[in-house]
Amino acid sequence: MDIEISEIANLPSIFGDFKVKVFKVGCKEHLVIFKEPLSEIPIVRVHSECLTGDAMGSLKCDCRDQLEHALLLASKTNGMVIYLRQEGRNIGLLNKINAYALQDKGLNTIEANHQLGFDTDERTYEIVPLILESFGIKKIKLLTNNPKKVSSLSGIEVVERVPIIMKSNPHNEAYLNVKKEGMGHLL
Repeated sequence: MDIEISEIANLPSIFGDFKVKVFKVGCKEHLVIFKEPLSEIPIVRVHSECLTGDAMGSLKCDCRDQLEHALLLASKTNGMVIYLRQEGRNIGLLNKINAYALQDKGLNTIEANHQLGFDTDERTYEIVPLILESFGIKKIKLLTNNPKKVSSLSGIEVVERVPIIMKSNPHNEAYLNVKKEGMGHLL
C-alpha cells in the first residue's frame, strides 16, 4: 500500500486541543485527530466520513452525534479519532444521495444500496492497523457499535469495545433499527 503521511499539526477545537496527521492512500486522505500524550491503551473511534451528518447536521443518521461524542471523549481520555474518507459506507456522495432518494420512496438503507448495485457496506479498514502501528499502538479500546470494525483490525488487540449509542430522533429511528437488525450493530 503506497501511503503518504503528513507532518503533525496543532488543531485547537471546540472539543479540545488536538494534534492532527493525515495518511493519504491514493486519492483518499484520512485524518487522525488525537490528544497527547496518548493513553497507554487509548480509546479510538474509527469514524467513516458522513458529509450530510458530520457537516450538515442531517437528522437521518447518528453520525454527527457519534463524531462529537468521540471527539469529546478523545479530549478527556487522551484518545484518538481516525476519520476515514469513506462517504456513504464507501459508495461516494453521489451514490449516497441517490440512495437517499430511494429511501424517500420507501426503501431502507440496505435495500437502496442493493438497488444501486452495492453491497450493504462497502467500507474497508485495512489502513487502520497501519495508522495505529505508526503511533506505536498495539492495544486499543474501540469506540464502536459495529462488530465488523472489531474483527477487521488485524494485528491490533481490541481489549474493549466501548459502545457509542446516541439518542434517536423521528428521522433516524428506522435507520438505526436497520443498522441493528440488518447489519448487526450492537445498539
